[in-house]
Amino acid sequence: MMNKIKFGTDGWRGIIAKDFTVDNVKRVAKATADWAQKQDANAKIVIGYDCRFGGGLFSQAAINVFCKHGIKVYFDKHFVSTPMISLGAKNLGCELGVILTASHNPPSYNGYKLKSKHGGPLVQKYINEVEALIPDSYETEDLTLEEWEAKGLLKFVDLETMYFEHVQENFDLEAINESSELVVAYDAMYGAGQSVFPRIMPHADFLHCEYNPSFYGQAPEPIAKNLKELETYLREMKHVDIAIATDGDADRIGLYNAGGKFVDAHHIILLLIHILHKYKGMTGKVVIAFSVSNKVKKLCEQYGIPLEVTKIGFKYICEIIQNEDVLVGGEESGGIAVKGHIPERDGIWDGLVIVEHLVKNEQKLQDLIDEVYEVVGKFSYNRDDLHLKEEQKLQIVENCKNGVYKDFDGIPVSGVEDLDGYKFYLVDEENVMIRASGTEPVLRVYVEAATEERVQIILDKVRKTLLG
Repeated sequence: MMNKIKFGTDGWRGIIAKDFTVDNVKRVAKATADWAQKQDANAKIVIGYDCRFGGGLFSQAAINVFCKHGIKVYFDKHFVSTPMISLGAKNLGCELGVILTASHNPPSYNGYKLKSKHGGPLVQKYINEVEALIPDSYETEDLTLEEWEAKGLLKFVDLETMYFEHVQENFDLEAINESSELVVAYDAMYGAGQSVFPRIMPHADFLHCEYNPSFYGQAPEPIAKNLKELETYLREMKHVDIAIATDGDADRIGLYNAGGKFVDAHHIILLLIHILHKYKGMTGKVVIAFSVSNKVKKLCEQYGIPLEVTKIGFKYICEIIQNEDVLVGGEESGGIAVKGHIPERDGIWDGLVIVEHLVKNEQKLQDLIDEVYEVVGKFSYNRDDLHLKEEQKLQIVENCKNGVYKDFDGIPVSGVEDLDGYKFYLVDEENVMIRASGTEPVLRVYVEAATEERVQIILDKVRKTLLG
């Protein structure tokens, strides 16, 4: 009996050669093909892979299944980002986009994400339908890509150029590249942004923009602990004004200011709202995941912008973007979508919105952050990933559910929300959130407070309370 395949918060993921195998990819591809043809007998699918091990191999396995079903497939032989697949699904009129990626997970993982014809993640209802169609096993004859092309079922496309031209149409690249003295650094983390970003900003400083499927052993997640080489570079090379980092499939963003100080996703969401509404006069609802800072609520209240909070997983945000007028939708993990683009997280696009604003308004990043602080107050936010045994993780979640934690080592709890995980409110706008990851064997602890020092104190107290 084959193992049951489950889609988590953001797609199906597994360890390469253990769970993520050619046979299992074919099973998922079979369900994908069946679902697509139920929606449209003439359904088309665009597929691509990022920089991880086996991307081309796994893509070809899926292509064999799709083409065997008579589905027209578009495929880029070169690695691509998740936003490129989403844009391709929309522009090429495909029922689905498929990207072989494990996003920010460690290099031993690969994964399979589904994208909709709207240009963003497939909504949960449809993902459940695909999952229910996955057979226990599935075999099909394998033809070469050239053989499928000769049959008229496979067409090779250049998704990176499609994306680059979309960027050209929406940003003033001449001002960014030629008319500005702003110096930008970019860290691809060996991920899928390594090729396209140099096309967009050829004069930037580049780090880790070469192909290395092992990511040198580092999970390609653009958070401070994973970006120490970039941080060191910025502190030593003092000419850089702003640095952008993106994850393995380039849909998440990390940011640094000129002094080498990390700017987290909560601040980036605030900056994007501030730029789009205050400076550009744009309107629309803001949609954030449950783990995002409450400072976003404060900014929205000040600007008269409606706010909606969702469960964690960008698919929930995307569903709202597809049906309503949304200005910014974002997650704590650095996945942020903005109005005027596809309903998809896009780390490069988000970075360009900020860079273009700084260029056009002759500002420094810290000046912009200070403008936001004038409205919402200064704050810091950090996350601790606890790698625990499954029984211990489940016990802590059960304790949260049953109201066991009345305080964290002497810091009293004043209230709790449980939309997705558990958010404990303390004093002075401080809060703690505890949630089991949907894609990794990890318990995440998030803390928000006025300063980095205070955040660390609370994290230590929470860890002591949870683990003893």
